[in-house]
Amino acid sequence: MKILKVLSLMMSYPTAELQTYNSELEEIINSSQDLSPSDRIKLLTLLHAIRDQDLMDLQEDYDSLFERGRSTSMLLFEHVHGESRDRGQAMVDLMALYENAGYEVTVRELPDHLPLYLEFFSTRPAEEAKEGIQDIEHIVGILGERLKQRESHYHHCFDVLLSVSGASLDAQQLEEQVSKEERDDTLEAMDKVWEDEMVTFTTTDPSSSSGCATTNAPQMTKPAVPVSPVHWVDAASSASK
Repeated sequence: MKILKVLSLMMSYPTAELQTYNSELEEIINSSQDLSPSDRIKLLTLLHAIRDQDLMDLQEDYDSLFERGRSTSMLLFEHVHGESRDRGQAMVDLMALYENAGYEVTVRELPDHLPLYLEFFSTRPAEEAKEGIQDIEHIVGILGERLKQRESHYHHCFDVLLSVSGASLDAQQLEEQVSKEERDDTLEAMDKVWEDEMVTFTTTDPSSSSGCATTNAPQMTKPAVPVSPVHWVDAASSASK
């Protein structure tokens, strides 16, 4: 499904290239047989917003949406497993899926990064691609609703993903669920996370009578650098060159 490649690009960290080739993406959207008229309008709304906004402002808005707080993270398994050990095994299984299909990731990105996931399924047969989206439909639905309630045009991508995959979710239930959530991207919420993640270690050295403690700052749970567009290499064809 070629439209998944377009969605992958639109959901990646915005670049000057994305703005430059905006018209080419618009042509693909307009000619796609996988989109309904309403889906087409939604994607064009976001695409034109990306084209018309100042790049630095666009990048700052993207960081605010997807890199501040966990509730709108593009890392799929963060919404399922959090920081549990199960997340590591899920990563291994997903990477195996990519490799068994003959592809390898050529950028430094976690395998559950949503744009990467979409890029992979854009190379697969339509029915397999739809099943791949349906496997994560609840995550897509909740992310889309959170973005919608934050009045972000990016929610259109998530709406279209659900539409093209044939997923069936209760929109009213999602709306009610998200409306009851506390936002985690405010300064107050981020300070709270920082405080909760500070770990205090008390020395066990018997020669120390002061019992003084040292603290370690928590490691960043999200990449501190912009996400690059994803790329795939067909391992078989690469080896034959």
